[in-house]
Amino acid sequence: MGPGFSYRHLYYFWVVAKEGGMARAAARLGMAVQTVSTQVRELERSLGYALFKPAGRGVALTEAGIAAMRQAEQIFQLGEQLPDVVRDAVGSPSVRLVIGISDELPKLAVRSLIQPVLREPHLRLLCLVDEFEDLLGDLALHRLDIVLADRAAPPNPSLKVYSHALGASALAWYAPASLYAAARRGFPDSLARVPVLLPTTHAAVRARLDQWFERLGIKPHVVGEFEDSALLKTFGAAGMGVFPMAGLVHDELVSRYGVKRVGACEGVEEYFFAIGANKKVLHPLVQRLLPNQR
Repeated sequence: MGPGFSYRHLYYFWVVAKEGGMARAAARLGMAVQTVSTQVRELERSLGYALFKPAGRGVALTEAGIAAMRQAEQIFQLGEQLPDVVRDAVGSPSVRLVIGISDELPKLAVRSLIQPVLREPHLRLLCLVDEFEDLLGDLALHRLDIVLADRAAPPNPSLKVYSHALGASALAWYAPASLYAAARRGFPDSLARVPVLLPTTHAAVRARLDQWFERLGIKPHVVGEFEDSALLKTFGAAGMGVFPMAGLVHDELVSRYGVKRVGACEGVEEYFFAIGANKKVLHPLVQRLLPNQR
């Protein structure tokens, strides 16, 4: 038995929702506004609910519209992927995995976290870096297969996602050669004298670092704060300041960036999580990433 609605009507609804108004959707589709409006009304009639409500000069989604939009996003995203799927099927086989990476997560740690899937011989990996909240939204819309972050997803009934702890790594302080001697002298009190770089409060570990400073009675000489961990270590390695980083990436950090470990950040750890959407069928490579699925 087929659905009680037309996918053509659903497509028009999807375009209107993305454009935010009937006129803009009609312009995009190259159709008359009345035609688009009629198609959307037909979808509302078949579903039994109003999907839009007036909002200024445009329209906004109702609660029913939001639910319909979630499904439409999945449907038409799959449609957009169809050419690639067909091309891959007749060409060399590949397994596509789309990973969202939270911008505050140490990028050098990402490779270690996804090591279990890198052994896949036909892997086609797509990594997207964005803010944590935006990644959760894309995950809920099934635009991503998994999200890697420094925190678990917050409780939210409207976001059907789950969090898996991947582990933790103790933090340590690193310095470029130009600052190493000064940072080592009287560490950790030296952090009140030498320039210090920190992640912004956007990162979950920042609160733990602030508590560490407060516990030791140190007022750090902060000269820079960075949302992106890659920028933090790049500016630190270039000589701007001493910076904290997860011990998990020690070897690569020292060899690639030429910095030296100053000392431990006792009692402070960075946590790593894999966050996925609730699905009946879990992506086989996502299963490899999750500790209790291996």
